[in-house]
Amino acid sequence: MHVLITSDTVGGVWTYTQELVTGLIEAGHRVTLVSFGKLPLPHQTGWMEAVPELDYRPTEYQLEWMETAEKDVEESKHYLERLVRETEPDILNLSQYCYGDIAVDVPKVVIAHSDVVSWWVAVHGTEPEDTPWIRNYREMVSAGLQCADVVVAPSQWMLQAISKYYSAPSSGTVIHNGRSPGLFDPDNAKQDYVLSVGRLWDAGKQISLLLQDEQDAPILIAGWEREPGRGPATSATPVPANVRLLGAKPQSQLRDLYSRAALYAATSRYEPFGLSPLEAALSRCALVLNDLPVFHELWGDAGQYFEKNNAAGLARVIAKLRRDSEKLRQQGHRAYQRALDNFSARRMVAEYETLYREVTMPARAA
Repeated sequence: MHVLITSDTVGGVWTYTQELVTGLIEAGHRVTLVSFGKLPLPHQTGWMEAVPELDYRPTEYQLEWMETAEKDVEESKHYLERLVRETEPDILNLSQYCYGDIAVDVPKVVIAHSDVVSWWVAVHGTEPEDTPWIRNYREMVSAGLQCADVVVAPSQWMLQAISKYYSAPSSGTVIHNGRSPGLFDPDNAKQDYVLSVGRLWDAGKQISLLLQDEQDAPILIAGWEREPGRGPATSATPVPANVRLLGAKPQSQLRDLYSRAALYAATSRYEPFGLSPLEAALSRCALVLNDLPVFHELWGDAGQYFEKNNAAGLARVIAKLRRDSEKLRQQGHRAYQRALDNFSARRMVAEYETLYREVTMPARAA
């Protein structure tokens, strides 16, 4: 089967793409990959060396959620339509809503990774104002959802969110994101520190909770400290003595940090899935999670939960786990086992293969 996949090169969507593309090619499928947004850096494309069969088409069209993207979205639709006619794929796997209604006679699977409105509600507590940008964005997302043959979300929570804030897709399903366990080291000796990974400037990641309530636990935070073009996001919040800001780290260094961390703190107030907690679980870290429905859905009793968006509650759960070394060990093992059972890349790829067969069967019969 020939699958045309669209992606962007920012954050978790690119990680998802790496796992899906690699797995599909290893399973014998042909893949054409198109990326939008900024061109990837060399370290972001290193994985492609292991899949030389990949047909990769990078572009710099703006992403659909950007306020000034309207012209780029229209131009990129035409580009994608021409590419589909050129490469003749059997199915489209689209990581952007806006391409769900492109004028091609090929089955379309739209992936609901995240969206602006559900992010806004989680961060600001209310829906965004009905500005021309938001109105256009909501219309674009709704059109893409309605024209898709199937909409896939990484969690039931995310599938419900797009139905609530846009329109319910005619056909929707959940396929959990997955990671390859072999990329992580669950057997390294654990050290007494808490790790968290995320952009400090992103209110949705809410890393600031770890800066608000000083505690005894050593805390390491990996991620960009400032938004591009802006000053440091932490300038108004002093960094406690127990916290070290490491800056952004490549996957190789994150692997080492995960492997030695006894605990991982998932502080996000908005998280349609959460690849960083999964990577921590595959490294046998105990998970301390914000009390969000999506985390309960995914991790159940394999996580320890703190009061929603509460820095003092986070500090209490961390302190309690650090005092009980046996429970800490057990929670790390539970998280690891749940990750292996539910969130492996192999399982994700197999579920996409099944979906592709189901979606293309009527088209081929016709």
